[in-house]
Amino acid sequence: MALNPNEDTEFNEALRKHGILPPRPPTPRTPSPPPAPTLDEKYAHYTAAQLRELAAEAPDDETERILEVMRRKRLQEARKIEMARFGRVYPISREDYTREVTEASNVNEEGDEMQRGTGVVVFLYKDGITHSDRAKEHINIIAQRHPHTKFVSIVGDKCIPNLPDVRLPMLIIYRKGEVLNQLVAWGADRERKIEEMEAVLILAGAIIPQQRLPPGAEHDSDGSDLDEEVDDDPSSRMRSAATSTNAKAPKNLRGKKAEDSDSDFEFDL
Repeated sequence: MALNPNEDTEFNEALRKHGILPPRPPTPRTPSPPPAPTLDEKYAHYTAAQLRELAAEAPDDETERILEVMRRKRLQEARKIEMARFGRVYPISREDYTREVTEASNVNEEGDEMQRGTGVVVFLYKDGITHSDRAKEHINIIAQRHPHTKFVSIVGDKCIPNLPDVRLPMLIIYRKGEVLNQLVAWGADRERKIEEMEAVLILAGAIIPQQRLPPGAEHDSDGSDLDEEVDDDPSSRMRSAATSTNAKAPKNLRGKKAEDSDSDFEFDL
């Protein structure tokens, strides 16, 4: 009778102990069953309305809570898409100015019964100037925070011929086809915080703050309000303070006093 070294017998085990037979290969492990999908995975493609229906029929409080969190997240995502009218800084040329700035500022936002037009901020800059570079970083962030306001950028002397570097960066603020304010040499006198620029743009009329709800406090499709919470973001407090005052910003807001008169650089585009 031939010996089968793969058989699990006492004789073969004795031979293995003495090294006559090689050790048996390990028994392959039975693969574990795949984990059950999480609710996030299971309902990844469900809409907020569908998630609301599921939450109403949830078998327990924990499932209902998770589905409600998912529903609020869907509402947040939808709102971000809806609000993204601009959301960045658009480089322009002098030839684009009338179309992208003056005419764009006359466009009323959909649903704006007051017909306030669009706030447009023209950022004049020059690379390599420290406070201009810093202001450019701030403008990029503020443009993302306030997609209802249009931000455009152009090199200073490409917009206004012979514009001195000492007047940069400059911000020119439009609404309804009119220049509301100018900020000249912003940050030249001292380092400015982004909250300062944001608050000044609100006071100047460039930004009309929208209601910014914290995570999970969006409005549902039926108009019902969810939990209202206070936004602890410092810039939000700055915006609140700015909108609570009735003071109007002066026609020309300067970061640093310049000897040159504004009239030296009046232009008609």
